[in-house]
Amino acid sequence: MTRHELREAIFKTIFQMPFFDEGIPELNGDEGFISEFIEEYNPSDKDKVYIILKIRGISDNLSSIDDKIEKNSNGWKLSRIGKTELAILRVAVYEILYDSDIPDKVAINEAVELSKEYADEKSSAFVNGVLSGLVL
Repeated sequence: MTRHELREAIFKTIFQMPFFDEGIPELNGDEGFISEFIEEYNPSDKDKVYIILKIRGISDNLSSIDDKIEKNSNGWKLSRIGKTELAILRVAVYEILYDSDIPDKVAINEAVELSKEYADEKSSAFVNGVLSGLVL
């Protein structure tokens, strides 16, 4: 899988987080959830491990990530941010704060591209603004 495909699979899984009271099932022992969800990408075992580690990292640091998003969203509460945009921001903020292998500019660019693909046309500017404020 390409890095973009990996990030897309992570984003799609993170998007599902609010729908599970107990957190993402595979992180709590249900080995089939993420595997089924990312099946369309046909990930190697290495890619699957990468995806799960990223999702676990986002899940484990969610309150800190959400705090950074809220502080950099010009007065927007998390509840007002669209679920798609929030999932994209969570992935990007995790990469910026906790993944030293990914340059900040790459994390921002990928988040903007995902927002162009999965959200409405105004979302990419919002995502870019929140993330740019975070790295400045």
